[in-house]
Amino acid sequence: METEKKYEAVFCVINAGFSDDVMYAARKVGAAGGTILKGHGTAPLEAEAAFNIRIQPEKEIVLLLVPAEIKDAVLRELYQSVGLDNPGQGIVFSIPVERALGLSDFNRNEKAAKEEKKEKEEKEEESEEARLAGVEK
Repeated sequence: METEKKYEAVFCVINAGFSDDVMYAARKVGAAGGTILKGHGTAPLEAEAAFNIRIQPEKEIVLLLVPAEIKDAVLRELYQSVGLDNPGQGIVFSIPVERALGLSDFNRNEKAAKEEKKEKEEKEEESEEARLAGVEK
């Protein structure tokens, strides 16, 4: 009997204007796509004073449905690439998905993303080899 593939929902709540960065970072580690929702933060003024930061009220929530086996890589990449280690920039978290329907193209998209990543790495490698060859001349 074939087991059902496990998925995780990854939510990244970030300041408005950073959703493209989130999607780029997530795709780097194998996420196929996401949904961007508009939001509005509600942090109290006391929090701004206590942490000495300006909290931007306009937010974007990027929702990603990813295979469970890449969830940790996605969380780590988002934390590192989108600046979530800076106070007030945003948060990322995941929750398990009990069941998902309508993902018939997900495996195809996942495969295409891996192929795209491999092609990009090969081009970067070729570029580096060309650069090194130019230095050696």
